[in-house]
Amino acid sequence: MTLDHTRLSRQSGSPINVSFEFFPPKTDEMEATLWESIERLAPLNPNFVSVTYGAAGSTRERTHATVARIVKETHLKPAAHLTCVAASKEDVLDVVHSYREAGVRHIVALRGDPVDGLDARYVAHPKGFQQTCDLVEAIKKVGDFEVSVSAYPEKHPEASSLDADIDALQAKVDAGADRAITQFFFDNDVYMRFMDKVRARGITIPVVPGILPVLNFTQTAAFAEKTQTSIPAWLANRFEGLENDPKTRRLIAAACAAEQVLDLVDQGVNDFHFYTMNRADLVYAICHLLGLRAQK
Repeated sequence: MTLDHTRLSRQSGSPINVSFEFFPPKTDEMEATLWESIERLAPLNPNFVSVTYGAAGSTRERTHATVARIVKETHLKPAAHLTCVAASKEDVLDVVHSYREAGVRHIVALRGDPVDGLDARYVAHPKGFQQTCDLVEAIKKVGDFEVSVSAYPEKHPEASSLDADIDALQAKVDAGADRAITQFFFDNDVYMRFMDKVRARGITIPVVPGILPVLNFTQTAAFAEKTQTSIPAWLANRFEGLENDPKTRRLIAAACAAEQVLDLVDQGVNDFHFYTMNRADLVYAICHLLGLRAQK
């Protein structure tokens, strides 16, 4: 792979844009780690930073507290996650209004995982939103929210086919979605083929690749299996024998993620959404390779 790295720098005018995902902390120690990561990444001037929302709204208060603090204490634009799971329409819209009152103007609207975990069957709340497109439409009626939704290059595990899953994405776009963010993937060809299908369908909103640096290969592989995300053999081979060598794992993780994003840039991709796992150093290094520099 040969790249003209000079074109990657914002200073040379290349429109490389990034966003970062965090999850709300459960302990004081995790809170400290989160805010250290936010402070480390904030100078890179991301488009937005998203904060996840636990299964069945289990992190509702912590998500709200985190995004409210981001609004008050940083220049960042937070995007609060919101799901349909285990809540009535009234309860979900109460959360939307509370975000609005806190100064949040961007919501990541998701159906959400089943209450009993990824292996369980999803059942909509009897008085709730049945699917994501219904939630998107309701959020748009509340006010001037930017709404991001999910997309699945290898299809959602519950979808009957990739085409059916793109139908679901189309419904979310028709309901008013402004952007899609993909499930993580490791094979760039999968993403590019997916984008060919999405654009052929006439979907024109940005579909931002979700990038997951592999901090722990065993955990990542287990989660990938549940989400039916493929792990290329070459990636597994790179982490082979490093189970008890975290320092080398971090170096390999940085190399793999850097190769992935630089290859996507070479194919014309300019926007990236990083699943940070509340850890900044690896993501910061990758962004540096993309040509991003801290803004003073």
